[in-house]
Amino acid sequence: MAKENNYGASNIIVLEGLEAVRVRPGMYIGSVSTKGLNHLIYEIVDNAVDEHLAGYCNTIYVTLNADGSATVEDDGRGIPVGMHEKGISAERLVFTTLHAGGKFDNEAYKTSGGLHGVGSSVVNALSTWLHVQVKTEGFIYEDKYERGIPALELKNGLLPVIGKTKETGTKISFLPDDTIFDKTWVKEEDVKSRLHETAYLNPNLTIIFEDKRKEETEHIEFHEPEGIIGFIKDMNKSREAIHDVIYFQGEAEGINVEVAFQYVNEFHENVLGFCNNIYNAEGGTHLTGFKTMFTNVINTYARGLNILKEKDVNFTGADVRNGMTAVVSIKHPDPRFEGQTKTKLDNQDAAKIVSKVTGDEIVRYFDRNLETLKSIIGCAEKAAKIRKAEEKARTNMLTKQKFSFDSNGKLANCESKDPAKCEIFIVEGDSAGGSAKTARNRMFQAILPIRGKILNVEKASIDKILANAEIKTMINAFGCGFSEGYGNDFDISKLRYDKIIIMADADVDGAHISNLLLTLFYRFMPELIFEGHVYIAMPPLYKAMPSKGKEEYLYDDKALEKYRKRHKGPFTLQRYKGLGEMDAEQLWETTLDPESRMLKLVEIEDARMASEVTEMLMGTEVPPRKEFIYRHAREAELDV
Repeated sequence: MAKENNYGASNIIVLEGLEAVRVRPGMYIGSVSTKGLNHLIYEIVDNAVDEHLAGYCNTIYVTLNADGSATVEDDGRGIPVGMHEKGISAERLVFTTLHAGGKFDNEAYKTSGGLHGVGSSVVNALSTWLHVQVKTEGFIYEDKYERGIPALELKNGLLPVIGKTKETGTKISFLPDDTIFDKTWVKEEDVKSRLHETAYLNPNLTIIFEDKRKEETEHIEFHEPEGIIGFIKDMNKSREAIHDVIYFQGEAEGINVEVAFQYVNEFHENVLGFCNNIYNAEGGTHLTGFKTMFTNVINTYARGLNILKEKDVNFTGADVRNGMTAVVSIKHPDPRFEGQTKTKLDNQDAAKIVSKVTGDEIVRYFDRNLETLKSIIGCAEKAAKIRKAEEKARTNMLTKQKFSFDSNGKLANCESKDPAKCEIFIVEGDSAGGSAKTARNRMFQAILPIRGKILNVEKASIDKILANAEIKTMINAFGCGFSEGYGNDFDISKLRYDKIIIMADADVDGAHISNLLLTLFYRFMPELIFEGHVYIAMPPLYKAMPSKGKEEYLYDDKALEKYRKRHKGPFTLQRYKGLGEMDAEQLWETTLDPESRMLKLVEIEDARMASEVTEMLMGTEVPPRKEFIYRHAREAELDV
C-alpha cells in the first residue's frame, strides 16, 4: 500500500524574530551546558572589548549577582539609542534582531570579535529577563525584555529617559533562562580565567570582576600592562624556563600580529591562538602561518650552524615546538570563523601575514641572540631523539604484536563499517561487559571491556603508556593513532566510531576510571574531546517499582526526591551499586538504547585551565591537589 503524502506547504515552519534561537540554541552558542551558559557573558563582554579596541572604553565591570543574574558594564560610547530607519530605537533593533549591529561596515569598528551581529540578540533570546541602561548624550536610557520580547513601551519609537548624567557607557544585566540551560549557576573560575585572558590581550584595559553570590563578595581587578608577555610568564610560572620571553609584533595589509613565546624544560607544546581577542580553541590559519614559518627558520639555522648535517632529515614541526609556550594574537578587520562560537580562524591572508611577520622578526632576534637560538635548537634535537626512540617503541609495541582485537576476547566489534553510525562503549569489568555484549545492538554498537584501572598517563613515561595492554587495545580499536605532542601521527579522519562512550559504575571507583580515561584522551587524543566524540553514560541509581503503575528509572537522588513527592502510593526501590547488577534488558533500556539513555558530552570550556587542572589533579605534586580539594569541597556532589 502506498504511503499517504502528508508533506505540504503547511509543514513549512517559519520561526520569527528570536524564536529560532530559543528552539535551536546550540546553533548560536554551541551548547546548553556550562560552556553555552558562559558564552552569554562572553558575548556581552566581547562587545565591550570591541569598544575598547575602537578607543572609547577603558574599564569593564563584570558582576555575578546573588539572584543568579550577571551584569556587564562598560564606559564606552553607549549603544546608539537614536531613531533607526526601521522606525525604532537602534538599541531595540540590536537586541531583537539577528544580524543587526555596528560591525558590518568597518566604519564604527576597525576590528571586532562580534561580527555576526547576533551576540546581544542571542543573549536576550536565551534570558528569562534582560535589562539595558545606556548613558549617552547627557541622558540615561532604559530598556527591558522578557525571554527576548520587549517589556517596555517605546515613546514615539524611542527609549524612555530615566535620568541625566555626564558619563557614557552601557550596562546590561540578564538572567539565563532555566528552561533552556541544564544549569544556570555560572562557574566563576571559567569566567575569571577568560577575563584574565582578555586583560592580557589588552594591556590598556582594566576588567573588574565581582562575585556577589558568596558570603563575602569576591573582588578582583584584572589589569596586565605587560600584555601577552605577562600571559606567557603566568602560564610558565611553575616550570623551568630555558630563556626569557621573546616578543615581537608587526603589521601588514591592515592585519596586526603580536607573538610572545618561551621554551621550558618539559616535553609538551602549548600554542594558543587569538583573533580579535577571541580564543580559537581549534586553532586556524594564523597558527598554521606561525608554526610553518618557525619550523622553516629553525631548520635553516640548524643547517647553517651545522647542527643538522647534510645526511640528516629536517626537524619536524612537533620537534621544533617541543617545550614551547606561545601566544599568537592577531587583529583582523574581516575575520572568518568556522561557526558562530569562533573556535577556528579560516582567513588565508592571516596565514600569509603571520608567516611574513614571524619570518622577519625572529630572524632579526636570533641573529642578535645566538645562545638563545642554540638552546631552542637543543630542545628540537632532544625531541627528535625521543621521537625516533618512540617510533621504534611504537613499532615494537603496536605493530609487531599486531593482534586482532576481535579474537583476543576484549573488543566485541559492531557489524557496520560506517563511522558516522557506529559507537563504542568502554565498559568497566567483565560482568558488565558480558551484559553489554548481550544487550547491545550488534549493528552499530561495539563493546570494549577494560579490566581494572588503566594507567595514569599524567605520571607515566611514553614507553610504559604504549606497553599498557588496555591502552594498546583502545588505540587499535579507535583506529586514529596516538599523539604525544612530539611524534604526532594522530588522524581524526580515521576514527572508526562517532561516539566513544565511557560506561563506568556510579561510584568512587567508576569515577576514578572515568577520570583516568579522560586524562588519556585529553593528553594524547585531544581532538576526540574538542570535536565532540567523547561521552559519559549516565546509568540510573534507582529503579522505582510501584504497586500500581509503570516502573521508572531514576538517575540521581534529586530524581528520587521528585518521584517521592509526585508518587502517592507505595513502591519498592531497587538501588543499583554497579552496571554488573543489571541484566541485559535493563542495561539496554537504561544505558544503551539511543531512544531512552542519558549521555553526558565531555566538553572543554577553557583549554589552558583544563591543562592546569589535569596536571594538578592527576600529576605527582600533592600539595596543590590538597589545596584544590579543600577549596572546592562544598561543591562536591557526594553519594553517601
